[in-house]
Order: sequence, then C-alpha cells, then structure tokens
Amino acid sequence: MRLGVLDGRAVVVSGDLAADIHMASRGKLPHDPMALLEDWPRVRDWAAGLPEKAYDIPVDLTALGAPVPRPRQVFAVALNYPPHAAEAGFTPPDEPLVFTKFPACVTGPHTTVALPPGKVDWEVELVAVIGHETYQVNADRAWDAVAGLTVGQDLSERVTQLQGKPAQFSLGKSFPGFGPTGPVLVTPDEFDHPDDLEITGLLNGEAVQRDRTKSMIFPVPELIARLSAVLPLLPGDLVFTGTPAGVGNRMNPPRYLTAADELTSRIEGIGEIRQRFTAPEHH
Repeated sequence: MRLGVLDGRAVVVSGDLAADIHMASRGKLPHDPMALLEDWPRVRDWAAGLPEKAYDIPVDLTALGAPVPRPRQVFAVALNYPPHAAEAGFTPPDEPLVFTKFPACVTGPHTTVALPPGKVDWEVELVAVIGHETYQVNADRAWDAVAGLTVGQDLSERVTQLQGKPAQFSLGKSFPGFGPTGPVLVTPDEFDHPDDLEITGLLNGEAVQRDRTKSMIFPVPELIARLSAVLPLLPGDLVFTGTPAGVGNRMNPPRYLTAADELTSRIEGIGEIRQRFTAPEHH
C-alpha cells in the first residue's frame, strides 16, 4: 500500500492514479490521514482488497502533501551511518544519539524553503512511521509497529544547531519547512528487503550522498526497540533514522544551501522529494 495525501485527503496511490479512501470506502474510513493511522491495520486490510476501478483520480506526484502531516512526536538519530560518523570526526556510537525535530517543521515532498540566516545543510534520511501505540517492544517484533516508510530531509541550520556548550540540536533542525517528507508512505510488505534500500541525495542533479540503509549502525527495528524502551511511540510518530556521509559542512571547503539550489532526496521503492530555496531575509 502506498498512502498519499492529496488536497488534505488521504488516498491510496497506484502509479499515476489514486483512490480517495473516504469515498472508496463509502464513508467507512476517514479522509484524515492522522485518523487513519489510529486504525492502521483495518485500513491496510481494506486497501489490499481495493479493485483497480477504484483508482479513478489522476495524480501528479508533485501535488502530494506530507503523508503524515501532524505527527505528535518526531524522533531523529545522529551519526547512524559509520562513514557519516567518520566524516564528522566521531567514532560510531554505542547507543543511538536521539534528538527531535519539532513537528511544526514537517512539510510535504515538493516545497520551497525560506533559508534562515546562517548555514543550512542537507541530510537525506529514511523515515519510519509508527502504525500503532508501541511500548517496550523487542527488536524482533519491531517491524510490526511500522505503518510504513517514507523519504525525509533533516534540513539543518548548523550555526543554531551547534551553538552552546554542550550544543543542542533541535532548534537548528526545526525552522519552517525543515522536515519535508513524502511523497508517499509505503508499507513494509511492498519491499523485498525493507532493511536494505538505496538512499541518495542530489544537489542540483549531482549525487552528494549515496549509501544503502543496511549500513545503519542501528537499523529501524533496533531504533524502535530502543525508543520504545523509554516512552510509548504513538500512531503517526516519525523516526528520522539518520543520514549517510556527504553533508555540506564536512566538505572542503564547506558547502551550504543557497537560493540557486535544488535538493532532491530519493529512496529506492519509495520515490523522491524535492526542495528549492529562497534567500534569507536581512533585517
């Protein structure tokens, strides 16, 4: 199942066609994607039996919104790919390094982001979406807690992120538009190997980040187990799982986003999201 959001309404996407979930279910299922995630097993089972004729809405993938527009909790993980830890000057961590992106930064897959003053960097990431309340789950059962996977960008303003001793990450990761996601949420059963997907970040068409998600130090099930050991994970929560090597502030010389740039983030089997930028306002 590939869940999308079109004009604020949840749809099932198949190729370039979609089915409006509320309409196709004759009102039995809600149109709000957040409400659907509260009843995800029923939604998934219903979608599995959807006939081809139900897909009657032509859909331009660039018109889709965030598949999970109003998450209650957004978790993010630092230094989860060994080459990225190395380029940042750290040894791979023994425990997941967790921060948050505040939910107000979450946006859809094709957006224009107003650059704040400072140094804005890119981080392509696989995002796991929680499908039911999950607390103290073991890693071998953790995939059962995942509604689906989507593409995310952990846009980061490095000055705000790294100021202070010790530095605190969350504000620098949460400017408006700094959490683009999409284009769709894809259920784990759609993948041959959900733990091994190619992940690529392109800047103006040139690949600056490329790896496979099997390279993660803490894969999706391990992250869910570690997070749920501390607190309940709720339907629709997002887990940004970390970025591969190739971020701008570790280039020589460092490279940051400008109004001339186009950023594309792509994950095998899910699709791509794309961001353009406007220049910072000077006060």
